[in-house]
Amino acid sequence: MINWEELKHIHVIRKLEEILGQWFNTEIFFVDERGVVRNYDPLDRQREFKNPLCQTLLPKEKGRELVLKAIAEANEKLYVSDRPRVAFEGPAGVESMLASRITVDNEFLGTVFAYSYIEKPIDDEMRKNARASVEALGLDGEAFDSAVSRLKVLSDGEKKYFYELVDLVAQEIVTFHTEITKREERINALNNQLGSRYSYGSMIGKSKTMQELYALLDKIKNSESTVLIQGENGTGKELIARAIHFNSPRKDAQFVTVNCSAFNENLLDSELFGHVKGSFTGAIKDKKGLFEIADRGTLLLDEIGDMSPTMQVKLLRILQEGTLIAVGSTEQRKVDVRVLAATNKDLKEMVEQGTFREDLYYRINVINLVVPPLRDRKEDIPILLDHFLNRGCKEKGMPVKVLAKRAIEKIFDYPWPGNIRELENEIERLIVLSGEEMRVAADLLSSRIRDFGEQSKVQGVRVAGKLKDALEELEKTMIKEGLRRTNWNKSRLAKELGISRAGLIMKVEKYGLDKRKIARGSGEAA
Repeated sequence: MINWEELKHIHVIRKLEEILGQWFNTEIFFVDERGVVRNYDPLDRQREFKNPLCQTLLPKEKGRELVLKAIAEANEKLYVSDRPRVAFEGPAGVESMLASRITVDNEFLGTVFAYSYIEKPIDDEMRKNARASVEALGLDGEAFDSAVSRLKVLSDGEKKYFYELVDLVAQEIVTFHTEITKREERINALNNQLGSRYSYGSMIGKSKTMQELYALLDKIKNSESTVLIQGENGTGKELIARAIHFNSPRKDAQFVTVNCSAFNENLLDSELFGHVKGSFTGAIKDKKGLFEIADRGTLLLDEIGDMSPTMQVKLLRILQEGTLIAVGSTEQRKVDVRVLAATNKDLKEMVEQGTFREDLYYRINVINLVVPPLRDRKEDIPILLDHFLNRGCKEKGMPVKVLAKRAIEKIFDYPWPGNIRELENEIERLIVLSGEEMRVAADLLSSRIRDFGEQSKVQGVRVAGKLKDALEELEKTMIKEGLRRTNWNKSRLAKELGISRAGLIMKVEKYGLDKRKIARGSGEAA
C-alpha cells in the first residue's frame, strides 16, 4: 500500500503540483484504489485552491459531494480500463479533469487527478445547463459562471505538456513507493540474515566490509604482530583495538590506551616511559609509564600520526629492542607489550612529506586494518539503530521506542561525517527529546539530518517564462540528480523515469550530462 501521508514531503511531487497550479490553475488530488481522495481534508479551512471551480464548489457541502463523487466514479472507470491516462468530463458538465493511473507491478494502487480545465469549447447551451444543474443543488449560479470563465482553456500544444506533467506526478509516486518498499525489504533481509555474524566484541555490523573485517580479526587474534588501525574519527578504531586484545592470548593482562595528540612531547615521554623522582619540576616520586603498566598486555597508541619526530625515535627503539629508559634514568627496563596503533591520517603520505619516519611506519604497519566509514556500510544502520535505541531506553528505564519510517529514511540519506559516534549521539538525543512518545517522528531529528539533500533537489524550477523551457529545466535536473543517485546506472534510471535506455542516453547527450564531461568540467573549474 502507498503511504499517502508521506507524499506531501516529496519535494519533486510538491514542485510538480506547484507548476501545474501556476501554469494551468489545476488542483492535484491523490485517490487510492477505493476512490478515496487522500490529500484533501474537508475540515481544513486553511487550504487555498488555485483552481476557480475548486474555490467555488469544495467549500460547500453539496459542491464537495458533486466533485468527490465524480472523482470516485472516474477512478472506478480507470481501474477497469487498461489505459494509463484518461480525460473525463467534469461533474458540472462543462469542465474536464485528467486522471493518470498509479500502477506498481501491474497492480492498480490509485490515481492522480488534475481538476479542472477546459478541453473543448463551451457553447451557451452547455453553460446554461451547467448553471441550472448547480443551482438545483442550492449553489450560487453566478459564482459558478464566474469560475468557469476563469478556467484554463488548453490548446493542443498545451495539452501535451499538461498530460506529461500529470503523468510525471504519478510516476514519481510509483518511484517513491518502489524505493520505500525496496528499503523495507532490505532492512528485513538484513535482520533475517541469521547466518552472518553481526558483532565482534563491541563492534556491530552485517555489511560485507564488516564481515571481511571480522574475518581478518579472526586470522590475527593469536598473532603478536603490531597492527595499524586506520579510519576516520568516530568509526570505532578503539573498539577494534579492544577486540584484538580481548580475543588474544593477552586478554587476561592490561589493555592500556593513550591519545598521542593529548600531550606535548615532554608529557607524552613521561606518560609512555615513566620518570624517576627529581627528573623535572613536579616529579616528586617515581612513576611507571604506560609501557610498564601494559607489560604482558596490549598498548594502543591512538592518533600516532600526531607524535613528534623525537618521540617517534624513542618508540622505534622500544618496538625493535623491547627496552625503555624512563625520563631522568639511565637504567634500561625490559617490557613485553603488544603495540597497536591507530590514526585518522594518511601515514604513507606523511612519510613522503618527511613528517613521519619511514622505518617506524613499516614497523607499526605489519598488519593494516582499515575501518570503513558509516556512509560506506549503510546496511548496518538498521542494526545500529536497534542497538542504540535498546541500550539508550534501557539505561533510562523506559520502554524501547520506535523510529518513524520518515525518520529512518532521513537517517539513511544522511552521509554521517561523524560516523558511528555521531549516529549514537543522535539516537541518544532523540530518546531524550521524544519524552514519553513511543514513536520518534522525523521532525525531532537534528536540522542537519532532517534538511540534508533538500537544497540539491529540484528547487530552482521556474514557474514563469516559456513552458517548454521550464519543462526542459525540470527534466535536466531530474536526470542529473538521478544519475548521481544511481551512480550513473542508466538502465536503472531509465526504468525509474519510465523511459527507454536509448531515450535516456539521448537526453543525457542533449543536456551534456555525460559523466566524463561533468568530471572534466569540475576539474577545469577547480
